[in-house]
Amino acid sequence: MTTFTIKGKAFSTNGALPAVGKPAPDFKLTNNRLKDKSLADFNGKKKIIYTVTSLDTEVCEKTAKAFSEAFGQRDDTVLLIVSGDLPFAQSRVANNQDIKNATLLSEMRNRNFAKDYGVLIQDGPLAGLMARAVILVDEKNTISYTEFVEEITESPDYNAAISASN
Repeated sequence: MTTFTIKGKAFSTNGALPAVGKPAPDFKLTNNRLKDKSLADFNGKKKIIYTVTSLDTEVCEKTAKAFSEAFGQRDDTVLLIVSGDLPFAQSRVANNQDIKNATLLSEMRNRNFAKDYGVLIQDGPLAGLMARAVILVDEKNTISYTEFVEEITESPDYNAAISASN
């Protein structure tokens, strides 16, 4: 279990982020064309997995756009933004906020991702959604960097993620 806060009040997730150096758990998530995607669909590329509570919130929109701008133009890397939002809502927000160069993935058909990656919120007003985290996965699907965002209303450390991805 990992603890995070919402404006200073503590809540918990179901576990911890996958350990650096360990294989990334496989997943089955749905993209904006309602096609299922797994980790294998992104083989051979670095993967930046950014989990958000809901893409349709001010903080998550802002941070998703910043990650898109920082990583979206790289040929060796794919940015995966994962939430429990329906693909239709994800696409609407991405279009409205000009979030480009990101693959938006939803847990709409399979809720195991949040459990397997240790980001499933267990209690409080956001129970059942995902805590915010950054997970870098190398070309061989090994975890190379993680950051758990301890205060859900704050941004992740972009510079640390960028440095770790180089």
